[in-house]
Amino acid sequence: MKFLTQQLAQLIDVELMSAAGGFSIDQLMELAGFSVAQAITKVYPSEKYNRVLVCAGPGNNGGDGLVAARHLSHFGYSPRILYPKRSEKQLFKNLVTQCTLLNIPFGESITEELKQSDLVLDAIFGFSFSGNIRSPFDQIIDELKNTEIPIVSVDIPSGWDVEKGNPGNGINPAMLVSLTAPKLGAKDFKGHHYLGGRFIPPDLANKWELDLPKYPGTEQVVVIS
Repeated sequence: MKFLTQQLAQLIDVELMSAAGGFSIDQLMELAGFSVAQAITKVYPSEKYNRVLVCAGPGNNGGDGLVAARHLSHFGYSPRILYPKRSEKQLFKNLVTQCTLLNIPFGESITEELKQSDLVLDAIFGFSFSGNIRSPFDQIIDELKNTEIPIVSVDIPSGWDVEKGNPGNGINPAMLVSLTAPKLGAKDFKGHHYLGGRFIPPDLANKWELDLPKYPGTEQVVVIS
């Protein structure tokens, strides 16, 4: 299985959403978020980890988190969302509305939210992030680095270099759900590692030599390690 560089991950996304690929961003986000929620059920049952804090960033990774929160609610969990920098794009406004209609609370303080959580979903930064971590996400990531609550990261742990891994100032999740294909920086990840995003056409997978594992049955996720 190929581990993707940042550039290759971006190229695959562009191709998927091109006229040749036929996907829209909201389709990919829905499938990604659904697979994240399903992966959580495999390792963290709602009976023990019912209160899930979804930390959502301002971009597509945050959108994946909002979708996952909605599905987790339908799966019997009690998610809460920390979404400090909301996007003005209609797609994200719709995701917020969908969560609000399910009475999923939106919190304001990472410190207070962690006090009432059994599990954290890190959907802050994805594979396209680069540069310095700015407020308020610097404080959020600092608190996540120090919590004993298990963390599930979406695609790449926030604060990690997409290709080089944890530079020392990233969080250390217990579980990672890679999307489309795992990123190079996650090659040495030691926790529960799942792959989600069951939407890659065979021709595209062959073109980029992804060598993806086979998803069992109707599952939307497959174990990597």
